[in-house]
Amino acid sequence: MGPRHGGRRGGQFKARSRFAWCLTGSGHGLHEALALAERLPQVDLFLSAAAEEVLGIYEIPLERLKTRFRVLRDKTASAVPVGQLYTEVYHTVVVAPATSNTVAKCAYGFSDTLPTNMFAQAGKLGIPGIVYACDTEPVVVTRAPHDWVTLRPRRIELDNVERLRGIDHARVVASLAELETALDQRLHELALSWITSSS
Repeated sequence: MGPRHGGRRGGQFKARSRFAWCLTGSGHGLHEALALAERLPQVDLFLSAAAEEVLGIYEIPLERLKTRFRVLRDKTASAVPVGQLYTEVYHTVVVAPATSNTVAKCAYGFSDTLPTNMFAQAGKLGIPGIVYACDTEPVVVTRAPHDWVTLRPRRIELDNVERLRGIDHARVVASLAELETALDQRLHELALSWITSSS
C-alpha cells in the first residue's frame, strides 16, 4: 500500500489540509509518538538529520515510514522543505518527541535544523504548534535502544520547557497522554477525526 496522502486537487494539496510532524533526535516515546501520527489524517514527516540517525538506532526503517507518510528530510543548509509552510497546506506543526536541545533552540528562537525552522516559521505564520518535550520532570525513565535508562534533567532543561510555554502559537505537552489529548483537541477544532482503521 502506498502513502495515504489524500487531499490532492489538480496535483496540489488542499489549503490547510495537513499535519506537519517533525521528528528530532529523541528516542524517548518515539515509537508511541509515531503510533499517534499514524492515526492522524494527512500527515507529512519532517526529519532532522539526528532523527534519521535515531530512527536507525531504534530499528524504525525509513522505507516503512514512507509507506504511510510523505517524508521530507533535512538535506539542505537552509532547510528548504520549510518552504512547504508557505504554500498554506499545513494547519498544525507537531514536534514530537522533542529533545532538550530542540526545546532550548525553540525557546530562544534558534532555527538551525528542519524541526526548529518549521517551529519558528509556523509561529511567524500563526500556525499552531504542539511540542512534546521529553525533559519535563525531575526524573525521566526512558527506553534506550537496548535498555531502560533513568535521567534527571537539569534545572536548565526544566527552565527551557517553561520558557517554551510562553512562545506564541505553541502548546507544550509533557507526556504521551497529554500529546494525544492536544491532538484530539486540535482534530476537534478542525472538524477532523482519528483514523480508526488502516483500511
